[in-house]
Amino acid sequence: MSDQNQKINEFLETMDLNEPAPAEEPARQFYFIKKARMLVAKQEAQLGHPLTFCVTTFGCQMNARDSEKLVGILEQIGYKEEAEEEKADFVIFNTCTVRENANQRVYGRLGQLSRIKKRNPHMLIGLCGCMMQEPEVVEKLKKSYRFVDLIFGTHNIYKFAELIATRLESNRMVIDIWKDTDKIVEDLPSERKYPFKSGVNIMFGCNNFCSYCIVPYVRGRERSRNPKDIIREIEMLVADGVVEVMLLGQNVNSYGKNLDEPMTFAQLLTEIEKIEGLERIRFMTSHPKDLSDELIEVMGRSKKICKHLHLPVQSGSTRILEKMNRRYTKEQYLDLVERIRRAVPDISLTTDIIVGFPGETEEDFLETMDVVKKVRYDSAFTFQYSKRTGTPAAVMEDQVPADVVTDRFNRLLKEVQQISAETCSVYKDTIQEVLVEQQNDHDPHLMTGRMSNNLLVHFPGDLSLIGKIVPVALKECRGFYYIGEITESVQ
Repeated sequence: MSDQNQKINEFLETMDLNEPAPAEEPARQFYFIKKARMLVAKQEAQLGHPLTFCVTTFGCQMNARDSEKLVGILEQIGYKEEAEEEKADFVIFNTCTVRENANQRVYGRLGQLSRIKKRNPHMLIGLCGCMMQEPEVVEKLKKSYRFVDLIFGTHNIYKFAELIATRLESNRMVIDIWKDTDKIVEDLPSERKYPFKSGVNIMFGCNNFCSYCIVPYVRGRERSRNPKDIIREIEMLVADGVVEVMLLGQNVNSYGKNLDEPMTFAQLLTEIEKIEGLERIRFMTSHPKDLSDELIEVMGRSKKICKHLHLPVQSGSTRILEKMNRRYTKEQYLDLVERIRRAVPDISLTTDIIVGFPGETEEDFLETMDVVKKVRYDSAFTFQYSKRTGTPAAVMEDQVPADVVTDRFNRLLKEVQQISAETCSVYKDTIQEVLVEQQNDHDPHLMTGRMSNNLLVHFPGDLSLIGKIVPVALKECRGFYYIGEITESVQ
């Protein structure tokens, strides 16, 4: 049992369910964890078997981190994890709504679950995440998906135990959606997917309002966690075996602006670097307009910040960037890249690119191609623009015809892949430090790890290596990954 779980159990023993629930957080949630634990045990006795859960995560790493919190709370309540949602007693979808087709996938999965729930009436279905922050989605669920038991959003995920207890006691659909919040609740249970690495939220929400993006509307305004709480969490993670953290925020570069005592992201990184036992620091996502010279300087001198920066460009056309409300120009972006490369010469740059934004001409698209050729990204996530209802871009004139978008997308993808293959191959015949993450999916004799620059490496090894950083000689580059062998020392 981890130190965190032991402390939680000791705290739960002091809770008296005959007393009213505490008003303060997180004590209030521990009260409801104990209450839900009692209700689950009662239901298990009636059914004659342990109750199971399955959490399915859609979307980004922020959602993945939220799901770890859901899993931690469910396990504290007494549920056991089940990999197949059809067999689980409690199915939770942590939803994404960045693209409209993500919503359709959720509705499709709900349709399948409705048939299973008819056979297993005690089954619970919960929905949370960004999609639930859209009022029309909740109305649709209330009208057409009455078999759903629990609906909550992005702002009150910490109330999960309380909402479960309410549902188990009331036997009715529970809906709890907040439009926004300034609340951050610390010290709730969390169950990490990996014992050796972890995401760490440093802030929530977004203030940027890019014209194509729904995120500020569903994640709310920016709010930064207290740096002392972040440091304390990472220290606890390191004590529990974590060697790499991924600092998470919609725009980490604007961290600290709303704190009572403002602190920059660069200053936070400097403090995190001092934590003994922590080997690697990653972060995402970085908005180019807020990436400071101070941050570049910290990255340049750091021994722990990984040599990888995800820097979404979205378009190479200044005209389109203005329509996107990105608040930088092509020239400013290229100058930023140059300054980063001067400070960190061996950095790996990755990006996001949208093709076919409303009003994009062939000339605009060629500007994007020009940026790709000049920056030479190690990899790029390329997207065909799709309307996102509720965003300014969805009602813009000059929507680009689908066949034109597809043609441009294919040309961009070809260019990106060719450059990626060339940039990734430069490490051939070098020795690099690799964090071993798992047994290879296709060959049990191989282990899979990740270099500081985020490239994958496959090499012979055994399970004892998982979570260790080892020197690997890179023998062969196969496009986006390497085949290597463990060796004695790093160059």
